[in-house]
Amino acid sequence: MRIRTFSRYASPLAAASVLVLALSACSGGSSGGGGSTGGGDAANNLDGRGPITYVQGKDNSNVVRPLIDKWNAAHPDQKVTFKEQSDQADQQHDDLVQHFQAKDQNYDVVDVDVVWTAEFAAKGWLQPLKDKMAIDTTGMLPATVKTATYNGTLYATPQSSDGGLLYYRKDLVPNPPKTWDEMMSMCSIAKQNNIGCYAGQFAQYEGLTVNTAEAINSFGGKIVDDSGKAVVNSPEAKTGLSKLVDAYKNGNIPQDAITYQEEQGRTAFENGKLMFLRNWPYVYNLAKTDGSSMVKDKFGIAPLPGQNGPGASSLGGHNAAISVYSQHKATALDFLKFIASSDTQKFYATQGSLAPVLSSLYTDPQLTAKLPYLPTLLTSIQNAVPRPVTPYYPGVTKAIQDNAYAALKGSKSVDQALTDMQSAITAASQ
Repeated sequence: MRIRTFSRYASPLAAASVLVLALSACSGGSSGGGGSTGGGDAANNLDGRGPITYVQGKDNSNVVRPLIDKWNAAHPDQKVTFKEQSDQADQQHDDLVQHFQAKDQNYDVVDVDVVWTAEFAAKGWLQPLKDKMAIDTTGMLPATVKTATYNGTLYATPQSSDGGLLYYRKDLVPNPPKTWDEMMSMCSIAKQNNIGCYAGQFAQYEGLTVNTAEAINSFGGKIVDDSGKAVVNSPEAKTGLSKLVDAYKNGNIPQDAITYQEEQGRTAFENGKLMFLRNWPYVYNLAKTDGSSMVKDKFGIAPLPGQNGPGASSLGGHNAAISVYSQHKATALDFLKFIASSDTQKFYATQGSLAPVLSSLYTDPQLTAKLPYLPTLLTSIQNAVPRPVTPYYPGVTKAIQDNAYAALKGSKSVDQALTDMQSAITAASQ
């Protein structure tokens, strides 16, 4: 994922030539861009064409503006305006909720973290992508399509995928660790070089849910079962969470890493202050090209280490969805197809290190020559486990964050944190 805190958030790609689709000429539908509020439902404005607004978190890697410029040059009567949100995922979520609740017609196409799709679809805010609004998902990674689906209906188009990666200092550790315990055994090398050993995203926000879920899933635990019932209070989950807590207590995870979101970790790694970093693919391009990066030619990428081999990344990424309140849904649909096109996906990858949603791009010779981590990223995505899919996700993630953070800080034992986590998830899901 990018958690566009950044990501998300971290979490990958897109276009370099002309549109893959030929868009139809203006057809009937509502005229105007609509006021700030108004009624709307899934059956309205399906043929509406005209200007639209695209809403997404901060465009740190400069992928959105070039794409919109390209679109606008080809569609002068259906221009897209970019509404840039903050770089904080929680703020992005709350902004979308506020505008959906106000039935804002000016939020036509919205960038949705994969864990928000179920919540927004259940509340009736997203346009179902079926019948005349259908999107062709052939060739997309099945996991990405699943994140855009709720109750058997597609509500968004996969825009970028994401899987966690281990960035490591190959000048200090020529061969990356394959297991968590092996990585921890290498921390003496970091201490000899007066740098921190390992960091992920441990501040009290969505990134901590991601990292906690990865630790639990990598050691055989689960947060909820297939029916959505909380099952996190288990021996396997205890082993996974204890790995993080113990590493923080003994200093293998630096003390200041408890404040890290994606960008703080990236900056520390680029400044040569970390030997290992768990982060999203977007870091690759920046660590290679930032003028201030001290590790441009000194780092490698590997799958996240797990119990006996690759760990279970949290499946990240973003989907693009149409608001049911949009006045120009036909234009919005064509813009979604533009986002999902091969050209755009390649541009996402090369410009922003964003993971493609199209399977074929992971073996594309031109792309893998530029982005040699793609096969590793595919391994991460194929081993990834989604965070809990639930309309009650805000309450569920809060339960995970609050209790994992308390365990890291030492204000709760791991046993108590998992007991309280399970109780809070159960309460949030009722």
